[in-house]
Amino acid sequence: MRILYIGDIMAEPGIQIVSDILPQIKKEYEPELIIAQAENVSEGKGMTIADMKRLQLIGIDFFTGGNHTPAKPELASLLQNPESPVIGPVNMPSCPGPGYKYLRKGDKKIAVISVMGSKVGKEIEIVNPLQRIDQILLQIDDDVDATIINFHGDYSSEKRIIGYYLDGRVTAVVGDHWHVPTADAMVLPKGTAHITDVGMCGSLHSSLGVKLSSVMPRWRDGIVNKNELATDRPFQFNAVLIKTNDSGLADSIERIQIIR
Repeated sequence: MRILYIGDIMAEPGIQIVSDILPQIKKEYEPELIIAQAENVSEGKGMTIADMKRLQLIGIDFFTGGNHTPAKPELASLLQNPESPVIGPVNMPSCPGPGYKYLRKGDKKIAVISVMGSKVGKEIEIVNPLQRIDQILLQIDDDVDATIINFHGDYSSEKRIIGYYLDGRVTAVVGDHWHVPTADAMVLPKGTAHITDVGMCGSLHSSLGVKLSSVMPRWRDGIVNKNELATDRPFQFNAVLIKTNDSGLADSIERIQIIR
């Protein structure tokens, strides 16, 4: 099975580049399942139902989450609905919903789980990620064909560790939240596909999708201001393509980056 995981869709520029690029990706790579990180979709914080529907119309099947997922209260009912294709972190008590769900594509059943790691800056309450994922994996149905873990956090050490911790137990562990793609996509020794960070979709010449002019004075001069979203092109599209096998593990993981 070919699974495409799209990195953080950052506000309207992210939606635009995904809309532009996805038809080309579908034609070239023929993914059978498309998952996207959606915690930054709507104005950089959370995802509205309207934006979710826009992304579904262009072919995204499922949406993972992170620390900003609870920012849009209207999404709460969908996060709680086991039939709705969107989740937040399984170990973040402030986020509604179970943090993992199943979806079907053809004759395949896939489990998708979001996990929150440590975050720099404003602290959030989380349950130990390794302990929580152990609990969840014991609950996952035996008949799943693939298990995709999204690990959302700041520390590369945590992202690497959880990959090896889950190696051979899940199909893939895809890191995100940095918005900067890493060059370490690989299948780990026991068969789990892993990347430290898949990157983002949005404005290329920015600080994680935020205007440089709004963050440089804050850093240099201590000015207190708000983030301004970057909207200028070129835009970047970052994703990984994971090929699975009948054992529920991975044969390959390939980085995809397009700048336009």
